[in-house]
Amino acid sequence: MDVAQVLGVDACKVGWVGVALGGAVPTAYFAETIDDVVAQAHAAHPLAVVAVDIPIGLPDEGRRQADELARKAVGGLSSSVYITPVRKALEEDDHAAAVETNRGITGEGVSVQAFGVRARVYEVERWVEQTDHHVVEVHPEVSFATMAETPLTARKGTWTGCRHRHELLAESGISLPSDLGTAGTKAAVDDILDAAAAAWTAQRVHRGTAQSLPDPPERFSDGLPAAIRV
Repeated sequence: MDVAQVLGVDACKVGWVGVALGGAVPTAYFAETIDDVVAQAHAAHPLAVVAVDIPIGLPDEGRRQADELARKAVGGLSSSVYITPVRKALEEDDHAAAVETNRGITGEGVSVQAFGVRARVYEVERWVEQTDHHVVEVHPEVSFATMAETPLTARKGTWTGCRHRHELLAESGISLPSDLGTAGTKAAVDDILDAAAAAWTAQRVHRGTAQSLPDPPERFSDGLPAAIRV
């Protein structure tokens, strides 16, 4: 592995979990905010790249190319890639209002899951705007499909899907230790696997071998580069 450390970050029910690569073994971190989980990892070893599994760059109208390309990349599990609502829809107070607003602008509704992560989206957006870290957006299912060189067929919440993803990580040189400290007791198994997959992509970004979906990234009114790296 490179000497420089990279971090993959995924949201979990009670906060954020991160998996860092670059040391002798992968290291896991947990915190209630993304700022804190990144700060923990950076204090242990300076970070070259931080890869986050959350949309960065909200569309003003229509779908993001990043979401469309990610859905194609994961094939039959395309529903695991949520279509990012337009900014005005996420600004609504409840899901029903968000659906109405998004449908009025784009002609389609908003999934419960996509609306449910809006607080995390805004948290990451605020953090990205003030951090000095090199931050990229990832989607773990796209990362796993790239590792496997083919779309996966078993969902990550199943035993088969979980084992397959664990094996793909191990084959890619990421052998997660059995003891992950606080992260291992706070985060679900699939959250850990997703953070590790994000770290795998962060490593590719650092090495200059990652792809950008799309290339170049789109930019909306928020000015942020909207692209999923893999």
